[in-house]
Amino acid sequence: MENPAQEREFKRGLGLLDSVMIVVGSMIGSGIFIVSADIARTVGSPGLLLVVWLITGILTLIAALSYGELAAMMPHAGGQYVYLREAYNPLIGFLYGWTFFMVIQTGTIAAVAVAFAKFSGVLVPWISDQNVLINLVGLRITTAQITAVLCIIILTLVNLMGLREGKMVQNVFTLTKTAALIGIIFLGLFVVRNHEAVAANMANFWSATWTHLKGGTVDYIETLSGWKILAAIGAASVGSLFAADSWHDVAITAGEVVDPKKTLPRSLAMGVTIVIVLYILTNVAYVLLLPVAGNPNATDVIGRGIQFAASDRVGTAAASIIFGGLATVIMAILIMISTFGCTNGLILAGARLYYAMAKDKLFFKRAGELNKNSVPAFALVIQAVWAGLLCFSGTYSDLLDYVIFAVLIFYVLTISGLFILRIKRPNADRPNKAFGYPVLPALYVVIAALICIDLLIYKPMYTWPGVIIVLIGIPVYFLWNRFNRNQSAAPITK
Repeated sequence: MENPAQEREFKRGLGLLDSVMIVVGSMIGSGIFIVSADIARTVGSPGLLLVVWLITGILTLIAALSYGELAAMMPHAGGQYVYLREAYNPLIGFLYGWTFFMVIQTGTIAAVAVAFAKFSGVLVPWISDQNVLINLVGLRITTAQITAVLCIIILTLVNLMGLREGKMVQNVFTLTKTAALIGIIFLGLFVVRNHEAVAANMANFWSATWTHLKGGTVDYIETLSGWKILAAIGAASVGSLFAADSWHDVAITAGEVVDPKKTLPRSLAMGVTIVIVLYILTNVAYVLLLPVAGNPNATDVIGRGIQFAASDRVGTAAASIIFGGLATVIMAILIMISTFGCTNGLILAGARLYYAMAKDKLFFKRAGELNKNSVPAFALVIQAVWAGLLCFSGTYSDLLDYVIFAVLIFYVLTISGLFILRIKRPNADRPNKAFGYPVLPALYVVIAALICIDLLIYKPMYTWPGVIIVLIGIPVYFLWNRFNRNQSAAPITK
C-alpha cells in the first residue's frame, strides 16, 4: 500500500548536469537582452557599462562560492531559508520565506513570464500590452498578461507531473538558449563588427553621464565625477544583479540532488561561472556592434544606441547589425526560449522552499506534502496563483527593481550567517569551505550593503516597499505561531 502524502519522500534525480542546468537556466532569462539599456543611461560610458557587469559577476561568484559551504553543510530542501534559520533563528528564516513567496520568487516568475509574453507578441501581434480584453473599474487585463499567466500555468502543470518532467524541460531549454547565446556572441566578437560604433565607444570609453528620464523622455543629462560615479554604478547594478539572480535556486532542491554535498557546491560554481562569462562577453559584443550613447529621437538602431534601444531591447538592436531584417524574429524566438526555460527553473525550485517552511509549521500544512509523483503539488499551485496575480500588478521594470532590493538584504544576512555558523558550529561537517574566507565573503557583505543603501537613496519608490513587505512578515510570524499553538491545544473530537 502506498504511503500517505505526508510520508512520501523526495526522489534524488538531479545529477551534476541537471543541477548546473537549473543554475544556468534560472539565471538566464530576458534580463541580459534588456537591462543594459538602463545601465547605459545610468553610467553613460562603454567602460562603466562593462564595469557594472564585471562587479556583478565578481559579487555573484563570491556569493555562490560562499553558498557552496552552506549547501554542503546543510544539504536539505529549502536552501537559503534553512541557512538563515540555522544561522539566526526561525523568525529570520520565516522573513526570508515570507518575502520569497510574496516578492522574490513569485515576482521574478511574474517578471520573466511577462517578458516571455512581450516577445511572443513579436510573432503573434494579438499578444500585446495594448490589446485590452477587460477594462473595468481600474482593472485592465491585456492579452500579454493572459499569455504570461498561461506560461506559468503550463509549466506548473509540467512540474506537477514529477521531477523527471520538470528537469527534462529545464535541460532542453537551457542547452538550447545557451548554445544560441554563444552563437550570437561569436558572431558579434569575431564575424560582424560595426566600426562606426567601435570608434564612437572608444572615443568616449570613460565619459560618465547619467541620463535622467521623466515620463519616458529625457529630463536632463548629468555629468558624473568622483563619488557620484560610484553612486551611479550602484544604482545601475539593479539591472545586472537581477539578470544574474536566482543562481541559488538549485540549493533549494537539495532534497532531490544526488550526492548533494559534492554536487551542490560544484553546480553553483560551474553554473555561475558559465553565466557570468556569457554575460560579460555579450556586453562586449553589444559595445562592438552599437554605440552606447544615443538619441531617443533617432530612427535607426545606430542612432538610438544602447541607451535608447527600442523598448530597451538591446539584444534585438545588436542582432539587427548581424542578421538585418530577420533580427527581430530571431531574437524574439531566442528570448522566448530563454524566458520559458527560466520560468520553469524558478517554478521547479521555488515550491521546495515552501515545502521546507511547511515542515517547520511556518507555511500552509498542505505545502509540506508530496503528491504521488513525489513533488510538492500544493506548494506549486499556490506559487502559480500568486505569481499569476503579480502578472497583473505592474510592469517588468517595476518588479525588477522591487525584487532585487529584497534579494540583496537577505544575501547580506546569509553570507554574514557564514561567519556566525563558523562560531556557533565550529565542529560541523564542512565538506566544502567558502573560497577566500574570511576576506571574500566579508567583501561581498560590505559591497552588497553599500548597494542597498545606494538603492534606498536613488530608487526609494521601489526599495522602501520591499522593506515594508519584510517588516510586515514580523507580525505575520507571531500570528502564525499563535494560530499553530491554538490548533495544537484544541481538543480532538470525532
